[in-house]
Amino acid sequence: MRSLVTGANGFVGSAVARCLLGAGHEVRCLVRPGSDRRNLHALPVEISEGDLRSVPSLKRAVAGCDNLFHVAADYRLWVPNPETMYDINVRGTEALIRTAAEAGMARMVYTSSVATLGACRDGTCVDEETPSSLECMTGHYKRSKFLAERAVQRMTDELGLPLVIVNPSTPIGPRDVKPTPTGRIVVDTLRGRMPAYVDTGLNIAHADDIAHGHLLAYAHGQPGERYILGGENMTLLQILQAIDALQGKRTRRLGIPISLMLPAAWCMEKMALVTRAEPRATLDSVHMARKKMYYSSEKAMRVLGYRYRPAVEALADAMAWFQGNGYCNPAYRPDG
Repeated sequence: MRSLVTGANGFVGSAVARCLLGAGHEVRCLVRPGSDRRNLHALPVEISEGDLRSVPSLKRAVAGCDNLFHVAADYRLWVPNPETMYDINVRGTEALIRTAAEAGMARMVYTSSVATLGACRDGTCVDEETPSSLECMTGHYKRSKFLAERAVQRMTDELGLPLVIVNPSTPIGPRDVKPTPTGRIVVDTLRGRMPAYVDTGLNIAHADDIAHGHLLAYAHGQPGERYILGGENMTLLQILQAIDALQGKRTRRLGIPISLMLPAAWCMEKMALVTRAEPRATLDSVHMARKKMYYSSEKAMRVLGYRYRPAVEALADAMAWFQGNGYCNPAYRPDG
């Protein structure tokens, strides 16, 4: 049984690759030429270089594979050229699914995101049935993932594809090499650079639990259905306090109204246009923080048998990995 994993050198993708190897799959990894492959070091996987924007490379990658796990995505909350994100997340996804269908894949799992789902200002848990629309999507990342998921759903229905959609929440854990925006929160807290917080909330899930959820979706998911792969709902302050507790310390922090963050985010984005480095805060991220991003994994637990560990364990594993790989060194810079 050979499975193709796109984005296998990334945070969630590498966890999915490891999970598949543990289940006895042969794994082929579609990765971009020149990409960071630290997460694949010493893994018994086959590398297929390519790009979601190159159909010939997609055809080479799917050849001889039985299953597809499409995890790759351009995940940034700020991007100098938004069209690149749509090329990868939307048009690249459509091209890959079409190519996999033509190759006769027996099973496909598409990694969407909870970003495509609706949201509730009062902190009510969102599930797969919560209404959403393109107009409600904040920023290019969320809009591109929303459009990609709709395209995948349409292709699945029209072509009768054996495809299941999973919607991971906020992954935390080891091997977050970039790191992700949430991983940066962990790193900044460890470095004493989170003196303040805003009143928002996230759903925290261990990356390895999310990866195992992919395998469960592959084994038990119904084609055309989508499943939230999440974890524990926590306010940002609770997350920061949990990291402090794991370090054996307490930190006094200032609560800042979200409205005061908007001017700072605007300035950071203007500076980023000059430096070309991703800003620490963006207007989109501040607008998103107005809502507590809480989700329910009840459907995945009931149908797939999905389970998740306490968020504090995910945070502890992330902290240990960041500390063990030099991210807390004073010389560390997130963009290189």
